[in-house]
Amino acid sequence: MHESVMKAWWDSSHMAGGNAAYVEELYEAYLEDPQSVSEEWRSTFDKLPKVDGVSIETRHSVVRDEFKKMAAMGLAARAPVAAAGEVGDQKQIKVLQLINAYRFRGHQHANLDPLGLWQQERVRDLELSHHSLSEQDFDTVFNLGSYAVGQEKMPLGELFKSLNRTYCGSIGAEYMHITNTEQKRWIQQYLEAAEAKPALTKEQKVNVLKGLIAADGMEKYLGAKFPGAKRFSLEGGDSLVPMVKALISGAGAAGSKEVVIGMAHRGRLNLLVNVLGKNPSVLFDEFSGLHDESLGSGDVKYHAGYSSDFATPGGPVHLALAFNPSHLEIVNPVVMGSVRARLDRRGCSDGSMSLPITIHGDSAIAGQGVVQETFNMSQTRGFQVGGTVRIVVNNQVGFTTSKTEDTRSTQYCTDIAKMVQAPIFHVNADDPEAVIFVSQMALDYRNTFKRDVVIDLVCYRRHGHNEADEPNATQPLMYQKIKKHPVPRQIYADQLVAEGTVTAHEVEKLISEYRAALDHGACVVEEWRPMTEHSVDWTPYIGHDWDVPYDASLSLDTLKQLGEKVCEIPEGFKLQSRVNKLYADRLSMMKGEKPLDWGAAETLAYATLLAEKTDIRFTGQDAGRGTFFHRHAVMHNQLDAAEHIPLQHIAEEQGVFEIYDSVLSEEAVMAFEFGYATAEPGTLTIWEAQFGDFANGAQVVIDQFLSSGEHKWGRLCGLTLLLPHGYEGQGPEHSSARLERFLQLCADHNWQVCVPSTPAQVYNMLRRQAVRPMRRPLIVMSPKSLLRHPQAVSSLEELASGVFHNVIDEIDDINPAKVKRVVMCSGKVYYDLLDYRRKNEIEDIAIVRIEQLYPFPHDEVEKMVERYKHVKDWIWCQEEPQNQGAWYCSQHHFWDSIPEGAKVTYAGRAASSAPAVGYLSVHNQQQKKLVEEALELNKD
Repeated sequence: MHESVMKAWWDSSHMAGGNAAYVEELYEAYLEDPQSVSEEWRSTFDKLPKVDGVSIETRHSVVRDEFKKMAAMGLAARAPVAAAGEVGDQKQIKVLQLINAYRFRGHQHANLDPLGLWQQERVRDLELSHHSLSEQDFDTVFNLGSYAVGQEKMPLGELFKSLNRTYCGSIGAEYMHITNTEQKRWIQQYLEAAEAKPALTKEQKVNVLKGLIAADGMEKYLGAKFPGAKRFSLEGGDSLVPMVKALISGAGAAGSKEVVIGMAHRGRLNLLVNVLGKNPSVLFDEFSGLHDESLGSGDVKYHAGYSSDFATPGGPVHLALAFNPSHLEIVNPVVMGSVRARLDRRGCSDGSMSLPITIHGDSAIAGQGVVQETFNMSQTRGFQVGGTVRIVVNNQVGFTTSKTEDTRSTQYCTDIAKMVQAPIFHVNADDPEAVIFVSQMALDYRNTFKRDVVIDLVCYRRHGHNEADEPNATQPLMYQKIKKHPVPRQIYADQLVAEGTVTAHEVEKLISEYRAALDHGACVVEEWRPMTEHSVDWTPYIGHDWDVPYDASLSLDTLKQLGEKVCEIPEGFKLQSRVNKLYADRLSMMKGEKPLDWGAAETLAYATLLAEKTDIRFTGQDAGRGTFFHRHAVMHNQLDAAEHIPLQHIAEEQGVFEIYDSVLSEEAVMAFEFGYATAEPGTLTIWEAQFGDFANGAQVVIDQFLSSGEHKWGRLCGLTLLLPHGYEGQGPEHSSARLERFLQLCADHNWQVCVPSTPAQVYNMLRRQAVRPMRRPLIVMSPKSLLRHPQAVSSLEELASGVFHNVIDEIDDINPAKVKRVVMCSGKVYYDLLDYRRKNEIEDIAIVRIEQLYPFPHDEVEKMVERYKHVKDWIWCQEEPQNQGAWYCSQHHFWDSIPEGAKVTYAGRAASSAPAVGYLSVHNQQQKKLVEEALELNKD
């Protein structure tokens, strides 16, 4: 009987589980300020457990257990609400629950859609009746708990209005999914204290109006002057212009020196002119078909990037708008990589010196996987940039598809951001003051917590996907509404006129002045400044061709000293047995007791560059140890899992060496490294694939940035890709790095494609990439079995020469005059051919290695051919199927190189739709056959 009575008392008590929110609200208020709660509650909280006599914040589970004990003992005094009685007690709890409901779900009733077409579901949690409250309670004063409106108590009627202004106005805030209490409280206080409305001065309001006038005026001008031309108009999302300007100004005021922007097509031309300060006359010339003929192929206007400086209260800020292909979201990791490079250059580890802003489309951010990859990277060691401000220009229609059930499976297009607990601020683009408030809050949040934040700018698209489309064909109701809807500039101007901030005459004057500025063709951005803040000088790397002189040689003593230095193991540092043997062997190699293997030579390349104060950045899914257990640049203590990186300790003054095992991504990570390399020419930037064919997942980066970025945009980039390649019987996906795809993209000397076959070659290739003052991508078909092949070794003397050999002639003692056939090849197959020839004592076939397939080394090949001018039988031997590898894409080079009257034939696998077979026995048969075909003369 006693237990049932106590249970009933606990269930009906204000401290029961159903009222936990009320107790926790009071307790959190007590923690912040003990005087903010009544004396009775303060006494109750004072009795909670202490540690070592010191009052601290106790886990909520402990607090709840303590209250249960108190209730069971009849000690939980109900005095704090006794005056109100049982009904008053329950209603106080319901009021706090109502506040919590608005924090959680207020965004679902917010006025976000300028067109009023959104049909949001009814949210019962936001109704008074759901909480057993009504308008009859409006005059009753309740405690507000942690509701940060600036007072402890308020009549329910006023509170209800305040909640709706804060959470259901033009801003819909999603942040209660965040688990970090400090971050949630920060957002609550920011929103609630101002009721989600900024206190703007007259000057600030006029500046916002100017931004809207510029956005609207630019589009109207282009539409009239170039009717029907594609421009991907911003009309409907005009608030983006004052928003971005506010972010830049705020970033500068907070100490940022650089802002890097990545965006898709829509609104790009508008931002170029109205934010970055591109001269309108230059844009108009582009519309008229005029262009700079020195810029290779060039690109369409709405892919173009731009750089300038922008005046802010904190001084000039350098702006960079990234070049962007039509694969829209791929620019996001590129921007992050560029920002990381700028931060590293400035020695900034928290992101405060450089701000990334990425601007997305609503369908694109929800639809493209690279967005998830980029969010996933945002807090990792190797890729964090102190948070990115992500803006979604939410037109509510993707191309021609407006049904959300066709474009995504979530309520909002921004739900993907919840994976990293980013706050999401939806805002009605027709309320520019709300847009400015959200911009300030987003920037302050990013700068405070160094995390991503998302702004969902809910707007509309006044025209079709481009200006030649007819949107009424697919969205008739939406476009009937849009046709009658006033532009944002008009809405805000009318508001300011009504409140007396400006007069109608002043508005017309501002419109006329902007139109006149466009007619004049001069820069229309008051904050534009000539560039002085750009933190890198590309001059030393511009205008060089492949034959630019360089000296990468080093003395043997220097090599030995550095080699021994990178083999030093800290005292008490216990290595895993295989790694310990690797370092013991490596030390023997550095002392000249053994020839160098691949890992030793590669490590020496990095050590020498670091000693010369060249920075190195190295990423990949298994970069630290190397997928095939050869690198082990990162040591792991078997006793406590501590890490030690010898390459970071070779000299007191050396280059920075960073190596990171990346997230399990190819596309976003490679794009990040491309962005890094385009912003930092002095760093040797390397991305390594776990297996070469994994680069398939980053094909868009390879196609649209690496291979063509210089030709389209004039963007130099020294990114190096290490792509393990070689037929070892491991099946279709672990054999080929798709060499043929890279060769197919070769033109205009756009990059280098190399297949090094010795440790000395990889050493000198990597040094050449850094020492030579030319910055173009390096694509390396790196090996697997050659990492430990007994014949794939080199001497320190070969390394010291500092020369990468594009062509390696016959190395055995074969008389050129007796040669009847020359076999040309690249990569691992060379050692199979060499083995077979030696075992069969063949003396009339020479084997030549082409180590650089592009740019094809015609001069070196011509010198080699001089020794075999009498040979008419030339063969290209490869492991890849005939339709893959180098044969189809490079045979024209082979034909150009051989003696007159000679012929080139193919030895290798037959054409195949798959890169390799999946059965080891079949692989071995094929390998044996292609070697025999290349080397047995009697089979002609």
